[in-house]
Amino acid sequence: MRFFIRLLACLLFVLPASVALTQQQLVQDPEIYEKDHFKGVCTTAKFDPDYVTRLDINNDGLMDAVVNEGSLTCDGKHGPDCNEEGCPYNFYVQVKEGGYLMIATARIFGYDFIKRYGNMVFVLKMPPHFCDRTDGPQCEMTVRVRDVQFVTIFKK
Repeated sequence: MRFFIRLLACLLFVLPASVALTQQQLVQDPEIYEKDHFKGVCTTAKFDPDYVTRLDINNDGLMDAVVNEGSLTCDGKHGPDCNEEGCPYNFYVQVKEGGYLMIATARIFGYDFIKRYGNMVFVLKMPPHFCDRTDGPQCEMTVRVRDVQFVTIFKK
């Protein structure tokens, strides 16, 4: 009986710690966080004015952030991580507790943020293979952010 009580006590002590380790860390400001990262990676890092866009992406009234790594010049190379698939974009949602969570990273050509069905949605511009095509026009994927998740509405 004592063994089970000790085992239960150990589990109660260990489980909260393991759950905390699996949760994503809050970032106080995504712009500062991302810029500090690249200032550490690059000898010289320059950021275009559209490097960070602040908008409410999940319709909760709090300003969120979208970081466009294509607007970075690292050691003289503009958009160093961009390729034929597009550039990395990082999507951050501000939470009521304070700070931001990165909810997605996508390699895309760009996006439009428009009102559709009464809510603001992203139209992500991507290579055709994301719409199950081998060629033709770029794929346009319409997604809505609900809480901290991307929900695909449709692909075109």
